[in-house]
Amino acid sequence: MNNISFGQYYPTNSPIHKLDPRLKLLITLGYIVLIFFINSFTSYLFCALFILTIALVGRIPLKTLLKSVKAVIFLVFFITVINVLFYKGNHLLWSWWKISIYLDGILYAIKMALRLILLVMGPALLTFTTTPMELTDGVESLLSPLKVIKFPVHDVAVIMSIALRMIPTLMEETNKITMAQKARGADLDSGNVFKRAKALIPILVPLFVGAFRRADELALAMDARCYNATPNRTKYKLLHFGWGDLFAFLIFGIYLALVIMNIHLFDLDALIWGLFA
Repeated sequence: MNNISFGQYYPTNSPIHKLDPRLKLLITLGYIVLIFFINSFTSYLFCALFILTIALVGRIPLKTLLKSVKAVIFLVFFITVINVLFYKGNHLLWSWWKISIYLDGILYAIKMALRLILLVMGPALLTFTTTPMELTDGVESLLSPLKVIKFPVHDVAVIMSIALRMIPTLMEETNKITMAQKARGADLDSGNVFKRAKALIPILVPLFVGAFRRADELALAMDARCYNATPNRTKYKLLHFGWGDLFAFLIFGIYLALVIMNIHLFDLDALIWGLFA
């Protein structure tokens, strides 16, 4: 659990960290929507280059970025196996009994794995380069038009900020409970899937109890400091767009145009099909 870094802030003095949080939220949202519409290796390559470029400019170590994928590595493996075994196509590679493996299924499974990995890395970079307070201010500013219909914008922003802040805390708490249960003789690593699932009960119960206790303590602390979501609240740091934000928006626009055009200058899908043809 210590190796999972999603939801943590990585402090560096990079140009990405200095960008307006509203712009980073909009770019992340556009990136997530784009991931679900692309379906070629060329587009996935450009998405990977986009993520690596942001990580390099933001001075985020590649090892730290890859740690964010560990939380979904089992899901990636499961989806890959399911697609390989059950996806039907026109190019049969191997068949036994009712199991048939097609080249189409292997390529589709690779694409789905890349989609899930890149989908996790995008929001992870957002949390690495933006503090929870900046995320709260950015979400509140973007949702401010909903105040006209009496939507609790500030409350929603605070809830999202606290949820992101509590991810590393809950992971650390889970690790401590697991080590404590193992010290008491609990067997968490052997047996079949059902045994391991049953062995998680002594971990989940104290974890939920501790989470509710932390929530109650946080609510009391906020209440003791007279915290409320009044419309007259002031901010220490006001958000404003600068030239750097405009430049970043233009770069993302160019990247978006390249992916939508699918860059037919070199088609990786055709190259891969040609290798196996």
